Amino acid sequence: MWKVDLHSHTIFSRDCLSHPEAVIAQARAVGLDKLAITEHNNLDGAIYVKSLAPDLIIVGEEIKTTHGEIIAYFVKEAVPKGLSPQETIRRLRQQGAIISIPHPLDTLRHSAMGLKNVLEVIDDVDALEVLNARCVRPADNVAALALATERGKLVTAGSDAHTVGELGRCHLLMPPFEDNAPSFLAALHHAKPQGSISPFWPHLASTYAKWRKRFRPVLYGGVEHKA
Repeated sequence: MWKVDLHSHTIFSRDCLSHPEAVIAQARAVGLDKLAITEHNNLDGAIYVKSLAPDLIIVGEEIKTTHGEIIAYFVKEAVPKGLSPQETIRRLRQQGAIISIPHPLDTLRHSAMGLKNVLEVIDDVDALEVLNARCVRPADNVAALALATERGKLVTAGSDAHTVGELGRCHLLMPPFEDNAPSFLAALHHAKPQGSISPFWPHLASTYAKWRKRFRPVLYGGVEHKA
């Protein structure tokens, strides 16, 4: 079985300072077989990290809709933020991406959809993220798993890492798959969530990253990265 972390960020996200090289090194150190790079509202980071480690990286995107976030894998064209969940899903479907809802029932996170909004689109997505290492309240992950089970949805899991030390904290154990959406989707049918919640301090690191970039952009790869 492969160890797969389906939710992570790098310096290409506004609230993260992790360099791609460090992310790749840490992912290999903790034994990840695959890592999805899911930057906020862009594909630049995922495509770049994929170029550095094509055997390891899945290109994904975490997209802010008008009613919470959607996360997708094997994305080929970035979907902009600010669209309705339905339009976001439609654009992802057009490119054959696999779609999940991250931290769907997190009661402390403004970016979470919440039950009402999740139920409006649950039939149109492939999976729910049922184990997110940054969910402060374990009961929110438990509720997501219960909902996925009740509605017969596949499950995803991830560290939601914004610091390299978080990588792999939560992940899936799943059969090996080829580097394409249909093979990944088939393997998801046999996936099992594993892992534990991260400590609280990485949340502070994300807050620092946003303010740091807001007042003094960070240079990486010859490009300034801003909040």
